[in-house]
Amino acid sequence: MSQPSQPQRIMMISTHGYVAAEPEFGKPDTGGQVVFVLELSKCLAKMGYEVDIMTRQFEGQPAEEQVAPRVRLLRFPCGGEEFIPKETLCESIPEWVENAAKFIRENDLQYAFIDSHYWDAGLAGQALANRFDIPHFHTPHSIGAWKRDNMDGEPEELERKYNFRHRIREEKVIYDECDLVIATTGAQREILTNGDYDTPAKKISVIPPGYDDRRFFPVSRASRTAIKQELDLEGRIVLALGRIAKNKGYDLLIRAMPPVFERVKDARLLLAIGSTEPNEKEQAQLEFYRKLAQELGIADRVLFRDYIPDEQLADYYRAGEVFALSSRYEPFGMTAVEAMACGTPTVITTEGGLWEQLTWGLETLYANPFDPEAYGHAIAAVLEHREVEAQLAKYGSQKARAKFTWTGIAQQLLGLLNQTPESWRGGSGVGQDSQAVAADEEVSQPAGEEESWMAEACL
Repeated sequence: MSQPSQPQRIMMISTHGYVAAEPEFGKPDTGGQVVFVLELSKCLAKMGYEVDIMTRQFEGQPAEEQVAPRVRLLRFPCGGEEFIPKETLCESIPEWVENAAKFIRENDLQYAFIDSHYWDAGLAGQALANRFDIPHFHTPHSIGAWKRDNMDGEPEELERKYNFRHRIREEKVIYDECDLVIATTGAQREILTNGDYDTPAKKISVIPPGYDDRRFFPVSRASRTAIKQELDLEGRIVLALGRIAKNKGYDLLIRAMPPVFERVKDARLLLAIGSTEPNEKEQAQLEFYRKLAQELGIADRVLFRDYIPDEQLADYYRAGEVFALSSRYEPFGMTAVEAMACGTPTVITTEGGLWEQLTWGLETLYANPFDPEAYGHAIAAVLEHREVEAQLAKYGSQKARAKFTWTGIAQQLLGLLNQTPESWRGGSGVGQDSQAVAADEEVSQPAGEEESWMAEACL
């Protein structure tokens, strides 16, 4: 008797922030993770799967939105109509699960697997995996214990703000119960296997985030010059961009700039940060950055621009002579990869996961932003020496294309499904709750770092 075919539908869960077909980056809790989920989903769809991205519904958002062919966004309410920060959304996840489960049953949906993103979605994903007997892959993106140990500030104040004790306890449960944990870096894998979590190494695969190589690619020097003129930029531009958050380390970058300005007379720092509707906290943070630049006597060489529309993002990367990722902590650093892909040299933080995957002096320079002078001199080295700039631009772009395209990421994810035990497959997910079947087999180590490409699938 032939085995039933595997469902060709994937459930992606990302519950926090403003997830949308065209997300407004810069809004609270809306950044690189949203890009990750949307782009990976689109690529999986082009490989033949139907993909349902499930998130939270609030502030009058529609219940369903089409993202791309074979990719839809499904929103389920929980916790009321107001925005809820990701640190406390966990309290409303049980309600979200009930609403999502009702939709799955009523529509008789079957899923090949669940891929949940961040710990709030991990709680939701494991609840649905248990209820419908679906394999559950969990991508943490950031890890509570690592964030707790690397943030500066008073421990009790940080605990009140970030809910670390509760988060780490719930993360431990998720990592124990899910079928596979997908780390984005080798450093994340080490954290997961030690300390607070003790996750078996065989249960973890490393798959880095990807980027859209149809949008982010190098252009000629003449084109870069024209782009700078169109964006009304002059001099040697050091670029940083992203949402306003303390962990992004923009203040550390500002403190690193005096030695750059001393060595490179036409250098400018461009901070393209913020959102279309900055809240009171974000406005206060921006004012702090401006005052800091004034105190350091460099205000005339620090340019502030607000939220960068998505369609202009690649050109902003191309307008910079250097892209600076100066985060206090950064699980990966997708913006740096996008800048590399555009042929822009990068100087990246050592307080995160990306630097270990790159070759210093060939593909990037890295330095500790908590040592502003050293970080600044690394930036100045790129601006002063054209041969260094050219080498980082060439090999950084090559590295991005070889390792970080969404096609390769999707291939690796589907490869995990093919390597999981048969008892994880063919879950019912068919309109009535079932008990989760615990897999007795030990999970084999997936080839998370292996490069397996199908470039034409996502063109």
